[in-house]
Amino acid sequence: MKKILVTGANGQLGCSLRQLVSDSTRACVEAGDFVWYFSDVLKREGWPTCFLDITDPEEIGRFVRDEEIDIIVNCAGYTNVDAAEDNFEAAELLNARATGYLAEAMAGTGGLLLHISTDYVFGKEPYNTPCTEDRTGTPTGVYGLTKLHGEQAVISSGCRYVIIRTAWLYSEFGRNFLKTMLELTATRPEVKVVFDQAGTPTYARDLAGAILSVLSSGKGENAIYNYSNEGVCSWYDFAKAIAEMSGHTDCEISPCHSGEFPGKVRRPSYSVLDKTRIKETFGLGIPHWRESLRRCMDNL
Repeated sequence: MKKILVTGANGQLGCSLRQLVSDSTRACVEAGDFVWYFSDVLKREGWPTCFLDITDPEEIGRFVRDEEIDIIVNCAGYTNVDAAEDNFEAAELLNARATGYLAEAMAGTGGLLLHISTDYVFGKEPYNTPCTEDRTGTPTGVYGLTKLHGEQAVISSGCRYVIIRTAWLYSEFGRNFLKTMLELTATRPEVKVVFDQAGTPTYARDLAGAILSVLSSGKGENAIYNYSNEGVCSWYDFAKAIAEMSGHTDCEISPCHSGEFPGKVRRPSYSVLDKTRIKETFGLGIPHWRESLRRCMDNL
C-alpha cells in the first residue's frame, strides 16, 4: 500500500482531495490502495492536519523518511497574484524553492511528485488557440514566473514527476470567484465583470478526481499535463452563469474591459488549456464547466 503526502491540504484543491478520499476527521487515513497524509502550515477548523513546513528541506526529508512516503501531491503555493508583485522572495520560496525541496526528497527515495502548476506560466504572447503543454512558458508577472521556476525545479531534480497545469480554480472552500460573485450579485444592483479575458473555470473537485485517476493508473510519468473543465468563457460569462444558477437575477451584470480594473500584473487574455494529452493518456472524461458549476453550487 503506497503512502501519499498532500501538501497545502487545507487549500481549495487540498480540501477537495480530502473530501474524495476521507471523512476529513483525521490527518492520516487509509483509502483504497493508498494511505494519505494531509499536511499544511495553516489550520482549518474540523480538518485535522499534519504540520509540515515545506520551505525547510530537512523537515521535508525527515517526514518523508519517517513515514516512508512514496508520493507527494503538492497543492501548496503562493497564489495571491497581485501580492506576489511586491513579494518576489516569498513567492519564489513557496512556488519554486520549496517545490524543488519536495522534488529532491522524492529523487532521494525514488518516489513520485505530482505538482500542481498554472495557466499563468503563459500570458505574455497573444495566443488565440488552446495552449498545449509544449508551448513555451511566457509569464507576465511574478506569480507565473515563480510557478514556471517551480516546474523547472521539478524537471531538473531527476525525480519521477507529473506536473498538472490548471486554471480559474473554484470550489466550496476558501475565497474564490464563485463565492465573490454569489455575494456581490446578492447584495448589489449592478456588477461589472471583465469580458476580454478568456479561459475555462475548473471545479477543484473535478481536478481532485483527475489526480486520483493519474495516481491510480501508474503511468504517464515525467510529463506535463493540462487540466481544466471543458468549454471556453470569459469572466463575464462565468459571472452571468453564477447569477443565473443562483437566482440572483435582480443584479445587472455588465461587461467591461480589463483596463477598468487595473492590477499590478496583466492577466493572460487567453489561457484556454488544450487537454488532449491528459484525456488520451489516462482515459479521462472531463465535464463542461457549466455542468461542474451546477454541481458545485448544489454542494454549497
